[in-house]
Amino acid sequence: MNDVANVTTPTAIVVGGGPAGLMAAEGLSGAGIAVDLYDAMPSVGRKLLLAGIGGLNLTHSEAPESFLARYGVSAAWVRSWLDAFGPVALRTWAQSLGVETFVGSSGRVFPRELKAAPLLRAWLRRLRQAGVRFHLRHRWQGWQGDELLFETPAGRRTVRADVTLLALGGGSWPRLGSDAAWVPWLQARGIPVNALKPANCGFEVGWSDYFRSHYAGEAVKRVSAWLDGGAPQTGEFIVTRHGVEGGLIYTLSHELRERIESRGSAVLHLDLNPAKDMARLAADLSKSRGSQSLANHLRKQAGVDGVKAGLLREVFSADALAEPARAARAIKDLTIKLVAPRPLEEAISSAGGVVSTALDEHLMLKAMPGVFCAGEMLDWEAPTGGYLLTACFASGYVAGQGAIQWLRNRA
Repeated sequence: MNDVANVTTPTAIVVGGGPAGLMAAEGLSGAGIAVDLYDAMPSVGRKLLLAGIGGLNLTHSEAPESFLARYGVSAAWVRSWLDAFGPVALRTWAQSLGVETFVGSSGRVFPRELKAAPLLRAWLRRLRQAGVRFHLRHRWQGWQGDELLFETPAGRRTVRADVTLLALGGGSWPRLGSDAAWVPWLQARGIPVNALKPANCGFEVGWSDYFRSHYAGEAVKRVSAWLDGGAPQTGEFIVTRHGVEGGLIYTLSHELRERIESRGSAVLHLDLNPAKDMARLAADLSKSRGSQSLANHLRKQAGVDGVKAGLLREVFSADALAEPARAARAIKDLTIKLVAPRPLEEAISSAGGVVSTALDEHLMLKAMPGVFCAGEMLDWEAPTGGYLLTACFASGYVAGQGAIQWLRNRA
């Protein structure tokens, strides 16, 4: 017997086979609704599998308020999603699929197998058993009247259902399906959409040819970074041919992008040896180096060598670094000018999308009753570390439950 009382089985269309779309499909099918899921790619969950290359960081174990703070200006909106389906619920859900999770030393939560494929296989098996029908290589082309239009291997076709849920992703990694083609179609229906921007992205720096040729690809480990007026964040990042990228940079990417947009550039401060305070570092560097080279002296007394030494030399002359007090200040507060974010298609995720005021508390479009949105196509952002993925799952859960309630109210 269906949970939704109706003469006929209610129907739902989900467009997008990422975590948000799949989570919505699970909720809808579990309520006895006939679900058809459409995706432009030959298989679903491609971005999830890509995330699995790094071990699939599902969520984070930190305290709820600290966790919520990671969403910055979007925290008030995201709070309701996490209240409905937060980190604990996500781990319980993974366990229901037979996927055990564990908390790493950094507080991040991973599947025991450190892979995405087993989770995705188990999930798709459960969805198919629940009756979800998958339509692959079906690229959504917007609406034709009140019907959804798809480009398929067999040509164009239109479909309709009692409720529609869009989980189309943002604009990052378009080769995996998130190409942002949906933006003008929603705007044409009067839905306000903020411009998509790169988030969790790299940034461009005007490296010298020498530094670029010697250090591109090198990881800068055990450093702290901050912006003017901000608190230091500790971690690591990678030097690229174009500039910088990696976990520590992604943590600061929102503020970096905003400053570049408003000021034309952003100054990134680096502490190359956060384990030693300024006084201790200056004292160690004041020790006689005898016949040692400056490079060896910096390595032994300040723990600065390799790419860290390269960064110092990129900004300061050898004469400046030979002065202990000045070298200590340079190591504790090395500044790098970032001039632009890398292109959206290179970013791990995107900011911008359907604005919060266009949706009700169940993530239904106010201007289009019966049409719900979830995932990265909404205007929010979060750093990597489990926060991005958790909110994608959570928004899919909320939108799916909202669609169920909307159908019940119509019955």
